[in-house]
Amino acid sequence: MVTKRWVRGFVGGVVVAGVMAGAAGCDTPPAPRAAPGPTAAASGGGPGSASRPAGGGSAQPGRSVPAPDASPQCPEGGVRLLEAGGDAAMGLRVEGFQLLNCGTEEYVLEGYPEVTPRNGRGDRPEVAVVHGASGITTGVPDIEAPPQRVVLAPGQAAAWSVVWRNLVTDPSVPATTVTALEVVPRPGAPRLRLDLTRPLDLGNTGKLGTGPWTAVAR
Repeated sequence: MVTKRWVRGFVGGVVVAGVMAGAAGCDTPPAPRAAPGPTAAASGGGPGSASRPAGGGSAQPGRSVPAPDASPQCPEGGVRLLEAGGDAAMGLRVEGFQLLNCGTEEYVLEGYPEVTPRNGRGDRPEVAVVHGASGITTGVPDIEAPPQRVVLAPGQAAAWSVVWRNLVTDPSVPATTVTALEVVPRPGAPRLRLDLTRPLDLGNTGKLGTGPWTAVAR
């Protein structure tokens, strides 16, 4: 009797364990399929395709492609405008600029730059741009110098200046502030834009004098 009860108990335990194991197997989700590996980018590459490093090597996983050089690029035309500082006395203002030859060939200048002032809205204010300092002041050599031919080798610069009076002669006319200059260095050259760190406070005299190109001492 004891033996029969032990056998029935053993067999029942095996059945129950098997049922529980089967139930637990039903609740367990199947193992996920392996994620697909990276696919090769189409020839020509599109948005989001990996860049190929210089030298023809392939990009390596987990290693970003180096960013391009952050230094300023030479503008179209091979020259760049730079601010060169200025002076102010008793309402008279003089501001200097340079044109740097950042290209690979000689750059020839002659006469005066073609200057267009712009205000903070991007509009051209009602300001007469004249050659020299006539009607503004006298005794400014850089502004009143005769035009000359200036040849810039790569890496060399030419200078030019502007002069104005910061005066309010008519209280009914708003004062003008120039925040950028657009410059055509020579006929047919691309127009350059220079956003000024030192805006030109022209008052309301309505006149800006420009000097000719001059060679920078080497």
